[in-house]
Amino acid sequence: MTATMNWTIAAPELVLACAAMAILMVGVFARRDAWTMVSMLSFGALLGTAVLVIAGGQGPAVAFSGLFVVDGFAVFAKVLILLAAGLGLLLALDWHQREGIARFEYPIIVLLATLGMMMMVSANDLMSLYVGLELSSLALYIAASFARDDLRSTEAGLKYFMLGALASGMLLYGASLTYGYAGTTRFAGIAEALGTAPASAGLVVGLCFIAAGLAFKVSAVPFHMWTPDVYEGAPTPVTAFFSIAPKVAAIALFLRVMTGPFAPVIAQWQQIIILISAASMLVGAFAAIGQTNVKRLMAYSSIGHVGYALIGLAAGDEAGIRAVLVYMAIYVVMNAGAFGCIVAMRKGGKATERIEDLAGLGSTAPMMALAMAVFMFSMAGIPPLAGFFGKLYVFVAAVQAGLWPLAILGVLASVVSAFYYLRIVKVMYFDAGDVALDARPASISFVVAATGAATVLFAALPAPLLGAAAMAARSLVGG
Repeated sequence: MTATMNWTIAAPELVLACAAMAILMVGVFARRDAWTMVSMLSFGALLGTAVLVIAGGQGPAVAFSGLFVVDGFAVFAKVLILLAAGLGLLLALDWHQREGIARFEYPIIVLLATLGMMMMVSANDLMSLYVGLELSSLALYIAASFARDDLRSTEAGLKYFMLGALASGMLLYGASLTYGYAGTTRFAGIAEALGTAPASAGLVVGLCFIAAGLAFKVSAVPFHMWTPDVYEGAPTPVTAFFSIAPKVAAIALFLRVMTGPFAPVIAQWQQIIILISAASMLVGAFAAIGQTNVKRLMAYSSIGHVGYALIGLAAGDEAGIRAVLVYMAIYVVMNAGAFGCIVAMRKGGKATERIEDLAGLGSTAPMMALAMAVFMFSMAGIPPLAGFFGKLYVFVAAVQAGLWPLAILGVLASVVSAFYYLRIVKVMYFDAGDVALDARPASISFVVAATGAATVLFAALPAPLLGAAAMAARSLVGG
């Protein structure tokens, strides 16, 4: 790696931080309609940051005395995070206004959470990792309870904060143990210490605590307890944001930490990843079957999808990392589209969340029902939609790494989960219902149409995503 000017390498993060502060001042001094103005400015800030990330090149380069790294892997993850944040903002535009919570602070919170996520994926030291993680987490705690007059929202924020603080403490304790036994917090130094001598029991314990903290952030079993309640209680566009951007950042951080500083002890952490991957797939498949609230169902669905993604990490090689990156990119698209349909579920001016409220949607809103069916089929892994290929890549990577029992378990869990995805399709097209949805704003229609087209057309043009993911995985393993 090469050391360059700190400000040049971290330009996207610095620009986003300055933009967040400037837009905050705009919101404070705006006399009226601050919500729309701040939302549009925030969306522009995300777009401009994405351009800077791409224009900055693939690196690799380090800054701030080795605390911060930019490589192909970080660029891929940051672009995906910025895309997810932009989609989340678009879904919130109309919904927050109709619910009476259109306060200009929300887009600022999204920008600051995104800034923390970008710092996470560029972390090259346990300390910079923790700072980025906490910046993101603190913003997300506030977002979860943003509807402060809604009891469910405030409860969701409190639960997320309490359990998140516990997970942060576990991660920080693991980092302190790692520092105590390795003598450094730098990723390269930890890898060197583990590569030159057998891993001590204390270092392995530190690894376990770090893995537990990261497993909470991705809502992997058994650290998933917060997910259904927070997803149900938070405002629906906030839930949509939670389900995509933080997931990408946490999975990317998981990949960097496990395949970087802890690469020499893959035999130890591979067992942990296999266990939580298998448990997440099973819980995500079976716990969602009895759900009647569509947001809780999507919470368990996200737990299952994290389990599928962790299959690639369990493989521990370049092919596995590439499969995870492809899977997460596809997951962002189809999950954002599904939540776009859920955000559009408004009848008589009120938001609805029950699965039975989708009854008759096939006749009253055929295009929305078609889009929702596409996303459900894709999440179930039915070809030729994008979700099928995402699962295929991680299963193939697992088989090539000799983890064929985990791949078989993933296939079986996918079959079980298809039940509740197809149940939604059945309710839309075969259950009686004639209450039409309220008119949809252009922002939601755009998100649903764009993500639906990407989900359907991925099979025809997979090369750009596969090539970008391959370059990112190579830079992480080779870096």
